Amino acid sequence: MAQTSPTPDSSPQATPDTRSPTCGGGGPGPCTICGQGQDPDIDFTFAYQPIVDGRSGQVFAHEALVRGVAGEPAPSVLDRVVEANRYSFDQACRVRAIDLACDLGLIERGNEKLSINFLPHAVYRPEVCIQTTLQAAHRRGLDVSSIIFEVTEGERIEDGPWFAEILREYRRQGFLTAIDDFGAGYAGLRLLSDFQPDLIKLDMDLVRHVDTLRPRQAIARAVIRLAQDLGIRLVVEGVETAGERDFFLHEGVTLFQGYLFSRPLFRGLASAPLRG
Repeated sequence: MAQTSPTPDSSPQATPDTRSPTCGGGGPGPCTICGQGQDPDIDFTFAYQPIVDGRSGQVFAHEALVRGVAGEPAPSVLDRVVEANRYSFDQACRVRAIDLACDLGLIERGNEKLSINFLPHAVYRPEVCIQTTLQAAHRRGLDVSSIIFEVTEGERIEDGPWFAEILREYRRQGFLTAIDDFGAGYAGLRLLSDFQPDLIKLDMDLVRHVDTLRPRQAIARAVIRLAQDLGIRLVVEGVETAGERDFFLHEGVTLFQGYLFSRPLFRGLASAPLRG
């Protein structure tokens, strides 16, 4: 379940050529914030929740979920993100999520992936804004194909083609892409018509009691068929019962995220163990 960014102002999004001058400064090189990793002046860390193969039990990926430094929930951090620090916060999140996951040994085996939520309204020139993430991955010896960029469907995406171009650029650089909370927000099928990500994550409200509620079963099967037709891998999130898991396993879905498998794991201090 992705953290949700603060609602941006209602002004139309600019085109790529006229977006914020902080990114690229109109020239070909990276901007000052990208190059120096400017501190957004917000204290935060991450908890990590695994995405698990329901048949083998192997971890497919860990999703980085923003938390306060003492484990406070995401809103305690995200409520402090405003227009002035949104870009630097987004950049800092990417680097910190990578560094902490590596420090915890979550992706050291090479076949497990790291899913990072990003704020699309903080991306001005995607080919430039991605450079800090590329540098962090290379510094930690990670193949970029082990990193998934995830955005919640609940984001207000006024400029769908521009958002699709962000995801295309990330894919061109070798990253994987995902849409979180599919079926819950603003983008939905319109977004899929512009861009087909590597993964979509079915919203937990469509998962709850799916084993007993026929309308949700019909919706779930439709999404499964849609994902299959578009060549997109489906992740079922918010799974809390064996019945919910078994319904999707019977339908051929194998990737799951939820309390049935693991709560988000948090380590507040460098010397403290991970805890659920």
